[in-house]
Amino acid sequence: MTHCPESTTPTLTSRHVSLQDVIGLLEGATSATVLCHVQPDADTIGSGLALGIVLERKGIPVQVSFATPDRLPVSMSGLPGRHLLVPAEDVAESVDLLVTVDCGSAGRLGALASRLGGARRSLVIDHHRSNTRYGMFDLIDDSAEATTAVLARLFDLWNVEIDADLAHCLYAGLVTDTGSFRWVQPGTHTLAERLLGTGIDGAAIARTLLDTHPFGWLPMLGAVLSSAVLVPEAAQGRGLVHAAIRCTDSAGLGSEEVESVVDIVRTTSEAEVAAVFKESAPGSWSVSLRSKETVDVAAVAERLGGGGHRFAAGYTVSGPVESAICALRETLG
Repeated sequence: MTHCPESTTPTLTSRHVSLQDVIGLLEGATSATVLCHVQPDADTIGSGLALGIVLERKGIPVQVSFATPDRLPVSMSGLPGRHLLVPAEDVAESVDLLVTVDCGSAGRLGALASRLGGARRSLVIDHHRSNTRYGMFDLIDDSAEATTAVLARLFDLWNVEIDADLAHCLYAGLVTDTGSFRWVQPGTHTLAERLLGTGIDGAAIARTLLDTHPFGWLPMLGAVLSSAVLVPEAAQGRGLVHAAIRCTDSAGLGSEEVESVVDIVRTTSEAEVAAVFKESAPGSWSVSLRSKETVDVAAVAERLGGGGHRFAAGYTVSGPVESAICALRETLG
């Protein structure tokens, strides 16, 4: 259990709050909305549903939602707590407490960013170093490997029993944000073992989230990888590999299929940095960055208007993809 300072009553001027303060905010809520980021991954959805389940069990009316896409990714359709999800248009305009999970900026809430203005209080729970701290209160632990790991510590201090349903949600975020435990730290495997000890099927969860795609993913992958470009001199000679996924390439596929491409591109041995430019609309690109050892891609993404983690980050850009590639190369040096 994480040791935290004694609780103090949060005020509007007290932005950085402790785990104990967060418990006070949550327990005092008369109604709650939990928002995940757009194009959600398993860390934001797992965090949102886990927190929603706990609030529901404590008798607090709660909604969980995300702005886009209009349905939960198929790979997450087995997560407990899905009954708490509501369509974005049905999210209450006003609420006592609004909580965002794993969301680094208000912009990442998409159309639901407007709900911040209707909340009497807002709380940001995250683990991204680049978080813009856009809520009234924030609990941001950039040393945590996943936002679900932050919630595990919160639940422990709150004396919440982490049963199989909660463990399923928390494990989903942990296994994805650590890249199937490629990026770990002391305590990561201890938490994983504890979650598995509740009886959840970790292998099945990981397979569903990371290793299951529709057949249409294969031709898309072939087309995109055949157009990949290696730039050995980029990133001060460390190497950059980049690929682009156009709307025509990904037609009929979900966002999770598109996002998965970067983890294949990043295996290029000659490149320290991998970038995948994903076209969400004509001339509008979402860029995923990955690095191996030496380049802090979060810093790169921040300079380009985004953010993330040291070895995994992203940003958005508009215009011709060739211009976006040139801007990335200039930023990498």
